[in-house]
Amino acid sequence: MLSAAALTLALAAPGVRAQSTVNPDPAAVQGGTFKLDPAHSKVTWAIDHFGFSTYMGQFSHVEGALRLDPKNLAATALDVTVDTPSVGTLNPALDADLKSKGFLDVAQFPTARFHATKVTRTGDRTAEIAGELTLHGVTHPVSVLATFNQAGRNPVDPTYRLGFAGAAKLRRSDFGIRAYLPSLGDDVTLTIEAEFRLQP
Repeated sequence: MLSAAALTLALAAPGVRAQSTVNPDPAAVQGGTFKLDPAHSKVTWAIDHFGFSTYMGQFSHVEGALRLDPKNLAATALDVTVDTPSVGTLNPALDADLKSKGFLDVAQFPTARFHATKVTRTGDRTAEIAGELTLHGVTHPVSVLATFNQAGRNPVDPTYRLGFAGAAKLRRSDFGIRAYLPSLGDDVTLTIEAEFRLQP
């Protein structure tokens, strides 16, 4: 989050603002070891709600590490951990239900983990990330379709960073979460926004 001092500087002294230097070309990406920026990364999920609507929520706390060599994409290493108690829908009663034993059972399974096993380029700025997702104590293969947004530095943080968008689908029953099936949707759609910061 932007500190009050930095915000004041950005608003009151435009002459000394940091410049935004970004590049959407994957060929220009700087390789290295990156950490996920949890303040600017979210996992949004969507599920069919008894056929009446598509209900959405988020996991607001995500951590991860990425090792990337743009010249050797196959050597990419990616591990992401999701704090399952951070699930949120802006409805406290529903949040409590989602955290209960009938759904995520966050007391017993406080984290979910995605470990990438293969990265395959699918386009100029896209890739498929195959991996293993461990959720609710069960590990199952899941693929993320990733799109590279851009790399560089933003106006309020000089740290070099990478930005990605992602999408994935899974069946919750594969992970032993079967409450209200089949009336409540089995298919879960994940939408991912991630920023990774280069480490020294």
